[in-house]
Amino acid sequence: MARTEFYDDPGAPVPNRMVVAASAVVTDGEGRVLLQRRVDNGLYALPGGAMDLGESLPGAAVREVREETGLEVEITGIVGTYTDPRHVIAYSDGEVRQQFNICFTARITGGELRISDESTDLRFVAPRDLGDLPMHHTQQLRLRHFLEHRATPYLG
Repeated sequence: MARTEFYDDPGAPVPNRMVVAASAVVTDGEGRVLLQRRVDNGLYALPGGAMDLGESLPGAAVREVREETGLEVEITGIVGTYTDPRHVIAYSDGEVRQQFNICFTARITGGELRISDESTDLRFVAPRDLGDLPMHHTQQLRLRHFLEHRATPYLG
């Protein structure tokens, strides 16, 4: 299923669904950030996805990281909340989301890095190299907030 992200675009479709989602900034021992290249839009992004009924939001982040990267992680903090109604995600099946995302920080506790059917590439990227990758504005925003080492989470 194809995915198109819009931000502050007057031509964006009107959302027909709100989705609660979690993402995670996973870093390695060298301070590099784990990113995946998504199959559905070809852009690099943090691992993450929708919360399932019966699970917590931190639990959703842990599950999504495992499913998308093969790594086991534990949540260590919160980067921020991302609920901007100007960010709309349209899918080829007609779903148009306004996303509600909580972005966490996480550390690796086990597992083995492997590509899932949701990505074409996984890599740890040094902060100085993040700007070299094709990435949606909203992912760049989360990474910028993470790299600012804020004392409090971003609320937006």
